[in-house]
Amino acid sequence: MALPVHITILGGLGDIGRNCAVLESDGRLVLLDCGQLFPDDLTPGVDSIYPDFAYLDDKLDRLEAAILTHGHEDHIGAVAHLQSRRSFPLFASAFTLGLVRNRLEEAGLLAATELNEVVDGETRRIGPFDVEFLPVTHSVPSGLISAITTPQGIILHSSDFKLDLTPLDGRVTDLARIGTLATEPGIRLLLCDSTNADQPGRTASETEVGPVLESVFRAHRGRRIITACFASHVHRVAQISAIAVAEGRRVATLGLSMKRNVALARDLGMLKIPDTSIVDVEEVERFEPGEVCVISTGSQAEDRSALALAAKGESRWIQIGADDTVILSSTAIPGNEAAVGRMMNNLVERGARVEHAGVLGLHTSGHGKADELRTLHATARPEWFVPVHGEHRHLIAHLELAESIGMSGDRTLLARDGDRIVIDDDGIRIDHGVTSGRHLYRHAQFVSYEHRPIGDRIVLGNGGLVSVVVVVDPDRLELAAEPEVTSRGWLADGDTAELHDELVEEVAGAVVAAFDDGIDDRPELERRVRRATGQFVNQRTRRRPMILTSVVEV
Repeated sequence: MALPVHITILGGLGDIGRNCAVLESDGRLVLLDCGQLFPDDLTPGVDSIYPDFAYLDDKLDRLEAAILTHGHEDHIGAVAHLQSRRSFPLFASAFTLGLVRNRLEEAGLLAATELNEVVDGETRRIGPFDVEFLPVTHSVPSGLISAITTPQGIILHSSDFKLDLTPLDGRVTDLARIGTLATEPGIRLLLCDSTNADQPGRTASETEVGPVLESVFRAHRGRRIITACFASHVHRVAQISAIAVAEGRRVATLGLSMKRNVALARDLGMLKIPDTSIVDVEEVERFEPGEVCVISTGSQAEDRSALALAAKGESRWIQIGADDTVILSSTAIPGNEAAVGRMMNNLVERGARVEHAGVLGLHTSGHGKADELRTLHATARPEWFVPVHGEHRHLIAHLELAESIGMSGDRTLLARDGDRIVIDDDGIRIDHGVTSGRHLYRHAQFVSYEHRPIGDRIVLGNGGLVSVVVVVDPDRLELAAEPEVTSRGWLADGDTAELHDELVEEVAGAVVAAFDDGIDDRPELERRVRRATGQFVNQRTRRRPMILTSVVEV
């Protein structure tokens, strides 16, 4: 009998972020990615959301390495956090390691971390597994498919991918090798990106974005052009910078991550911008508008990002004005639409012209759509399939797609965060709820496993606060003073005084009624005060602020 293999999902199945799984066999552990999820409107006061590493608390001494499939934050953003608890070797491409190196250096962990560079087609022994790394196209360079040979056969992890037949760097997804592995020895389990599973057709090639960008540059000659895209999207930066240089413009970067990533890509030969065409962002004001192209971070209008600050007039480096054209070479991540819209309005108010992917083909996804998923499935011919990387609707759409092309429904399994995939001689099954929860952080400090503090913040933000303090004499069964009501963010100042007075009367009446019923214990009095307050607030204002009540005995 062959040893069983377990894959415990710590993140990435239900959210697009926190991608992390633990591969286990014979008591030895290897991580597959270690990413973070960025907060949204439902997590106010949170900076980072990490996988629930509590599962690893008693296993860290058996964690032998991590495989990092590519350099996006949702796959590498939690590495430094976990490395601070225990150092373990990292295996990734040169570009991915370069991005991770910056994070480790900032955290003071670089010297203690073993970095192992892998190249396309290479096989490495990592923990108890042999891992073959295959090239894959995505929106960040040097992504890797992992063909993991285990005691239970090959697990093929697609990483984030699309089947771009004309990538900018000529590095195509290695379908031929996947087909060879499918024939001999065969692929036991496919774990495949589901992000665009519910979208028909194919994703446009990155090379199709270039001509659109070029036409925008031509249409705005004589104006300063500020482009914004993801700092990791080196191929997009390459197209922007090549067009800018051809148009006789000098290129400047805005934003620390853009500056670092451009420098890294140039060092690795992935980005070819002549030294004579690069200027520091501090120098751009010396040139005529039509002589400059600024490549900036902040396409998602992240708080304190370079472009968002410039749009509000708070940038140290550039002032947006009537001579500027801003190109947003990205689409808003779900949940960011409102923030991106506000940023565009701010840019227009400052006189800039804004071009964006909602009108022009200035962006293409890094994830394959339904036709590309069908091609990968048909090539891999897996015995079993579990969709990964996506929200629940994406995972379901991917399951349905697999079954629509002939895969048996009893060989397709739906896993979620916290589940364990068990592979043994009898087949594959899902153990649900092995671990759960998310780690919420602010300023690198732990906030919560669960959502209660975050839920309280949402209530405060939406409805404000109403506080009632009641002082009673339990011996005499009477109020020792008039109830005190305060509120914040509940109503406009001019509306509060009269309602406060009415609420005082309502609460006092509830306490007197309780005393008349012979109730003198504080917990029951507090319950009645809270009920009276809640009913009054809801009936009179139809709002649901946070309600705090306190009964003080004298």
